[in-house]
Amino acid sequence: MTNAEQIVGQRPDAPSVTIVVVPRERFNLSLVSLDTIYAHTETPFDLVYVDGNSPKGVRAQLQESAKKRGFTLVRRNRYLSPNEARAIGLAEVRTPYVVFVDNDLLVTPKWLDVLVRCADETGAWAVGPLYLEGDPADEIIHMAGGDLEFSGERPRRQFSTHHRLQGVPVSEAPEPVRREPCGFVEFHCMLVRTSAFEKVSLDQQLLSTREHLDLCLQIAEAGGSVWLEPASVVTYVTPPPVVGPDIPYFLLRWSESWNVASLAHFCDKYGIDPEYAARIQHMRARRQVAFDPIRRVTRRTLGPQGDKAVSKVLFRLEREVNQRFVRAPN
Repeated sequence: MTNAEQIVGQRPDAPSVTIVVVPRERFNLSLVSLDTIYAHTETPFDLVYVDGNSPKGVRAQLQESAKKRGFTLVRRNRYLSPNEARAIGLAEVRTPYVVFVDNDLLVTPKWLDVLVRCADETGAWAVGPLYLEGDPADEIIHMAGGDLEFSGERPRRQFSTHHRLQGVPVSEAPEPVRREPCGFVEFHCMLVRTSAFEKVSLDQQLLSTREHLDLCLQIAEAGGSVWLEPASVVTYVTPPPVVGPDIPYFLLRWSESWNVASLAHFCDKYGIDPEYAARIQHMRARRQVAFDPIRRVTRRTLGPQGDKAVSKVLFRLEREVNQRFVRAPN
């Protein structure tokens, strides 16, 4: 296979939607996620799978699945930022709708049917489902649509976002979640009207964060709308674990270089106060998930105080190493 290997299957009909699957932050759930798509999707669809340098075993399984199921598999033998991967997948889309899906997402029956129906009935440019997080059996809401707000003047605008019902069990939601417009949805799973890309774009300078906000802001500026469709339910399976072969991509995906560049570009693009970039602290904490096995050992052997001391040194050292040496290859 070449550096940009491609396996193309035959389309049984003419679907209205193409599913584009891209790497989020690891690869160990790739086949499980793909299986749920084929098990729970009744609407006819095309599927483009963008494989950005997955480990050897995952790569082989994806190749076998593409041959068996007849989807398009596009491989790059290097790690990709999520928006670069989405742009690669979007170039293959020939249907009225595209739905971007991360490779660690689990879907439920009729998830795609109702997203398409919502877009058809509302004219929405983008539609997101009810996002759950963690173990699907726990039914913990990650987001039921999002709100965003600007205040002040460029270049010191204040910007804030809010995930509706984040952390709330579905059974404890204060009222039934209903279909409605919202400020943003997320790329864990986002259906977009393909014609929208005549007016908006996937900004590839956003390497690791704020891509979903950027696209939804572009849609609003272009006169389109973003909707929540909670009849579609999906689950983002949060790490840990981050298994050994996934660690290099995970540390790049949330690296200092990608985080700093992404936040700086987002602030500059929307005239946001540069202090907003302090959010990088949260993104540094994201990388620490990769060291969870070490922390389990230190907690068990050294106790809470010893674990705290070791972790402080470990994370400071990791930050310095990441800042100096973790870069995407050219």
